[in-house]
Amino acid sequence: MLGAVLHAPGDVRAEERDVPKIIKPTDAVIRTVASCVCGSDLWDYRGINPVTGPTPMGHEYVGVVEEVGDQVTGVKPGQFVIGSFFASDNTCEICRAGYQSSCVHREYVGAGGAQAELLRVPLADGTLVATPEFPSEDLVPGLLSASDVLGTGWFGAVAAQVAPGNTVAVVGDGAVGLLAVLAAKQLGAERIIAMSRHETRQKLARDFGATDIVTERGDEGVAHLKELTSGLGAHSVIEAVGTQESMMQAIRSTRPGGHVGYVGVAHGVQLPGEELFYSHVHLHGGPAPVRRFLPELIDLICNRTIHPGKVFDLTLPLDQAAEGYRAMDERRAIKVLLRP
Repeated sequence: MLGAVLHAPGDVRAEERDVPKIIKPTDAVIRTVASCVCGSDLWDYRGINPVTGPTPMGHEYVGVVEEVGDQVTGVKPGQFVIGSFFASDNTCEICRAGYQSSCVHREYVGAGGAQAELLRVPLADGTLVATPEFPSEDLVPGLLSASDVLGTGWFGAVAAQVAPGNTVAVVGDGAVGLLAVLAAKQLGAERIIAMSRHETRQKLARDFGATDIVTERGDEGVAHLKELTSGLGAHSVIEAVGTQESMMQAIRSTRPGGHVGYVGVAHGVQLPGEELFYSHVHLHGGPAPVRRFLPELIDLICNRTIHPGKVFDLTLPLDQAAEGYRAMDERRAIKVLLRP
């Protein structure tokens, strides 16, 4: 089968890979309908994360069940399904508390490489959620977003305690940040301040519900946000980048007693203890427990209440995956959808 493989920084190839098979009785194999390139994939592509050998790529997926193991009862061949980047049993104590991405039996689905024609999904009963009926073609991008970037943006908003009437700020204008804007709007935020320096992303942020745009970064961005909030800062701030600068911008943009939901994969982030101590800011985040939100998100998408698929601004066939990576690396695309 065809799949995207990263051989070295900047070197992605669509090449023949082994066809995945059922290994454990709790597995499923799905035929991928769509996958995509994630901003976190770029950490590997840029060589920030070490690349030690040929690595199958991709952890966001929707598809049709081809085959299931003997112990799988929750999904069956022919169903259209969405799953998270972490497989979970959805029954352990941590899963029941709503943190399936820290399941005691979790496995990284991306290890199998979802940017491919077929994908093995471990712990299928706890990981995959079937749509009520086979979705129309125009719903596929939105459902694909639910497998990570929408679920992650949603968790960022929940972790930041977004509530009706809140002022919310979003640090980061990638796909996760933009869908965090959508989540904040859906959760009732009264004012949503998107921090973005890129006109096309600003426009999409406004489409998703942003009321204000702050173009400055760092201390200047914090100062501008404080001007917009009577010097207090936002009630809720969603951090969707993962750098030292973005994390400090998020913390410093939050009012005392406010909440930061951080969902950008942290690279080199160190928090100053004394400043944090006196800030009275709550911090919560980490790998999004996407499985917690999938039933609700699928319902909102299938009912056309939300339209997160607009975050995909470039669609390519799987054999052009390398161009998809280049487009995102060069910020020519917000998010690239790949079709096998």
